[in-house]
Amino acid sequence: MGAGHAHPLHRPGSTRVHRLSPDIKIVAALAFVISVVATPREAVWAFGLYALLLAAVAATARIPARWLASRGVIEAPFVVLAVLLPFLEGGPRTILGLSEPGLWAGWNIVAKGTLGVVASLLLAATTSGRDLLLGLQRLRTPAPIVQIATFMLRYIDVIAANARAMRVARLSRCHDPRFLWQVRAFATSIGSLFLRSYERGERVYVAMLSRGYTGSLPSGVAERPAPRDWATALTIPAAAAAVSVAAWLTA
Repeated sequence: MGAGHAHPLHRPGSTRVHRLSPDIKIVAALAFVISVVATPREAVWAFGLYALLLAAVAATARIPARWLASRGVIEAPFVVLAVLLPFLEGGPRTILGLSEPGLWAGWNIVAKGTLGVVASLLLAATTSGRDLLLGLQRLRTPAPIVQIATFMLRYIDVIAANARAMRVARLSRCHDPRFLWQVRAFATSIGSLFLRSYERGERVYVAMLSRGYTGSLPSGVAERPAPRDWATALTIPAAAAAVSVAAWLTA
């Protein structure tokens, strides 16, 4: 499987988390997120314990909190929605005039969304793009999905470079669209970039067929992870599942 470019979220390292098999880490991250989502929103203490579990993983993998915080801004639109819910939601009101159901709904979005984003960032930071694809393949993910992800990862740098080159070409011609009435040039650039990407994809596909492509990509020999690696990686999601069950029992 060819994915020669490292994705921008990967932080190379030699920690124990980095050395774990990618399929184990994918299963662990998914199990952790499921436990978080299944937790009742009223169990505030449970989300604090989840945060401590993620902090332990980040410390073990030597991922700085500042790095996680800067990449976590991707959930900003959901945070804005969560902030608006106490004002827009109906139901009983608090002393400050805020909707009580809206406050719980906003808290639910922020708490679970933040934990899910951090868990995903830790997975991406400790696993290279190629290993993520290998992990998905070992977990019997449908081949078309793995292939689409492979090509997306492989050519995203090429497309980004084309976009930068087109912007430099516009600037060199003293045209830098910044206002609404100048959006036509930007839209034209996007359309041109789409056509270039489509044509490149078609050429790559034809080249693959000429080299014997039959619908599946070659992969290396899959080594079975050791049982102790499974036990190590599943410690965190097992603890999260225990917290989720305890939250429901005390709800």
